Amino acid sequence: MLDVHNGDSTKTDVFAGGYALACNTFWNLISYGAPTIVAVFTIPLLIAKLGMDRFGVLTLSWVVIGYFNLFDFGLGRALTKLVAEKIGAAGDLVVPSLVWTGLFLMLILGVFGTIVASLLSPWLVYTVLKIPNALRLETLQTFYLIAFSIPVVIFTTGLRGFLEAYQRFGLITMVSVPLGVFTFLGPLLALSFTHNLFIIITILILGRVFAGLAYLWLCFKTLPTLRHIALDRTVVGRLLSFGGWITVTNIVGPLMVYLDRFLIGALLSITAVVYYTTPYDIVTKLLIIPTSLTGVLFPAFSTALGIDKARSTRLFFRGGKYIYLIMFPTALFIIIFANEGLGLWLGHDFARQSVRVLQWLAVGVFVNALAHVPYSLVQAAGRADVTAKLHLVELPLYLTALWWLIAQFGIEGVAMAWVARVTFDTIVLFILANRIANLGIIISGHLVFILVMTMTTFIAGSLLNGLILKASFSGIIIVSFALLTWQRILSPDERTLLRNPRKLFSTNR
Repeated sequence: MLDVHNGDSTKTDVFAGGYALACNTFWNLISYGAPTIVAVFTIPLLIAKLGMDRFGVLTLSWVVIGYFNLFDFGLGRALTKLVAEKIGAAGDLVVPSLVWTGLFLMLILGVFGTIVASLLSPWLVYTVLKIPNALRLETLQTFYLIAFSIPVVIFTTGLRGFLEAYQRFGLITMVSVPLGVFTFLGPLLALSFTHNLFIIITILILGRVFAGLAYLWLCFKTLPTLRHIALDRTVVGRLLSFGGWITVTNIVGPLMVYLDRFLIGALLSITAVVYYTTPYDIVTKLLIIPTSLTGVLFPAFSTALGIDKARSTRLFFRGGKYIYLIMFPTALFIIIFANEGLGLWLGHDFARQSVRVLQWLAVGVFVNALAHVPYSLVQAAGRADVTAKLHLVELPLYLTALWWLIAQFGIEGVAMAWVARVTFDTIVLFILANRIANLGIIISGHLVFILVMTMTTFIAGSLLNGLILKASFSGIIIVSFALLTWQRILSPDERTLLRNPRKLFSTNR
């Protein structure tokens, strides 16, 4: 990696270099992937030790912690974008005041979030959710605790956004991996002396406090002048303007993501929440792949769109291609072996309840993964309003479909509704990105053929019975796909990189 603090043209090279982007994507993938591996082994133990009802409340607590990040009002994302722009155009001199102004605003909004979340907690526990009476007080205390942790969580988000702008994904990994692993190991370790959810969540929040302190130290190491606190009122308008539209997305987007399980808890049962969220939480972890890539692409887009629009186009197409090449065989494998995988992991009784849910969700994750690149480009272009308005349009349509499909098909209907929503979302985002950035995408017969064959293969895989037939079908498809990819899809440079992956970490690039 090149030094980003020299104040010269090497700064642009950091963000432009394909090898640097690949290296940063690798670190991002480790950051998101390690906790997923731990989750695979710890979730069955947590279910067994906590019981279905208590584990259901724990999963809702994880959801609440994630959703209440919306109270940063998009400032974390706005901070990443504006810092990346300043690095490319004006150097490091104006960055400290920009960062501290953003962090100060985020702390204020975090306190506001604490107040709102505290007021909502009794309504959620006693009115909305079908929580067993014996767990209600404990759950309420847990939700209050989570509410008071919001400023810490939001401040940490801002610090990570700063490091992302500087492409310090290796440093981020040093903190995010232990934090992510602790999210699942912490409750398991706590069960050795307590089953009280309040104590378990307290331990998790302490982990986030230590993570925030670590991020702050790494920010000081990355930019020593950040130690001097300074505010700049002139950037408040830009932060709030861009962040305001991000906030709409942060409210509506996660609402559509998480509302399904709250509706399951309200309309079906807390046990049904587990049958849906367990496969959902695992299969959607695959989104770490596009998230890892677009987490790197977002600051790169933010920098390149102002100085090299052609490079942004190349990054867009390459990003989409890589996501497809990785996600297609992964999703297909899950669809084909969903029943066997769930049965081996959680038992055949659990598999009977969740196998179709997992298959639907695998299709949805594949489609949703493709949407990450256009979503990142649209926001990097400063059009956060576009994605926000799209989500506002989707919300009533999705809620209507979700309510009806739950009544008709139970938790499988929830998965159907989610797949329909992300498919609509993906199509519209590609159209919008094409128009906003003038990418010149043409819907060719070749592209349509690929998409039709992809979905046909998914459908065929879901209908197979018998382990030998499934193994034969998947083997033929994967081998054929690998040969086609190597010979016709990858460029000579990409094949060279795969032959010698150590080039990813070359300091000469």
